[in-house]
Amino acid sequence: MQTTSLKKQKKELADAKRQLEILSNGIFNNNELPTFATKIKAVGQFPLRPKKLEILQINLGYMCNQVCEHCHVDAGPDRKEIMTKETLQQCLEVIKNTPATTLDLTGGAPEMNPHFRWFVEEASKLGIKDFIVRSNLTIIRANKKYYDLPDFFKTYHIHVVSSMPHWTRGKTDQQRGKGVFDKSIKALQELNLVGYGMPGSPLKLDLVYNPSGAFLPGNQDSMEKEFKNALMEDFGIQFHQLFAITNLPIARFLDYLIASDNYEEYMYSLVEAFNASTLENVMCTNTLSVSWDGYLYDCDFNQMLKLKVASKLKHISEYNEEVLQNRNIIVSQHCYGCTAGAGSSCQGTVA
Repeated sequence: MQTTSLKKQKKELADAKRQLEILSNGIFNNNELPTFATKIKAVGQFPLRPKKLEILQINLGYMCNQVCEHCHVDAGPDRKEIMTKETLQQCLEVIKNTPATTLDLTGGAPEMNPHFRWFVEEASKLGIKDFIVRSNLTIIRANKKYYDLPDFFKTYHIHVVSSMPHWTRGKTDQQRGKGVFDKSIKALQELNLVGYGMPGSPLKLDLVYNPSGAFLPGNQDSMEKEFKNALMEDFGIQFHQLFAITNLPIARFLDYLIASDNYEEYMYSLVEAFNASTLENVMCTNTLSVSWDGYLYDCDFNQMLKLKVASKLKHISEYNEEVLQNRNIIVSQHCYGCTAGAGSSCQGTVA
């Protein structure tokens, strides 16, 4: 289990350009597999274009108290990239005027940004319908200063979306680190205690499942039933929905695929599972991603590959809805991960 980021280890796959080289060569360069652009062109969907903006996803920084095996952000305690208060203020100005109905805060661990609570308080005044914080759960138990997060989330009616790769200790700790499962269970119980995840409760608590190896997720509805039964039976825990998300071949997961000699087989499985109907609802068509330094991306995955939006306006300080809507969405081979099977997005399946 890694304890430091690829960046800290100075591994070549910490470099976005190197990742894109790998994703653009080999089996995709010799016509063994079609590029994603070629694939969607064949079904009349190239170029992908944005629809009405519904979700503004803001990455508050890459710092995290965990170093998960599959993390496409390459987040960890050694990452120091944190969104400044100035950039957060620029985000607030955009939120005031955007038609987006969902504000999605992510990281790293977004709660570790020193301005997190101030930003939540300010943003909550702006009438966002669905205010999401993507929490790794263990942050709630990481330090006494975070112990009151369940109450803080409740005060501002935050929609908590939390990673939980399995209902067993072994599989969870294998992917996310020793001791993560027990801390996650404790955090979920504390969220339940203040009303999160309970039947009929407006305090929404959803879980995210990522496969723990080089395979695609199973049926989301079936897994949700299994998770609910197991967590209730073993720990008395309740939650609302389970989102099954495909691991994209980026950063640590790409590093794992190559090191385990699974890269080509995994890419084959993604391409073979391509489902054209998912293109209608892939998240890049209704989401705009803002990085810790304020730059704009079509999605969180493009952000990690440093593929800024194809627009003359590339920073949140320059934000103009009309100009940004008139752009093509940048794609590469990692995009197969969002169109395989039932599709994948930060909100789970899309088809």
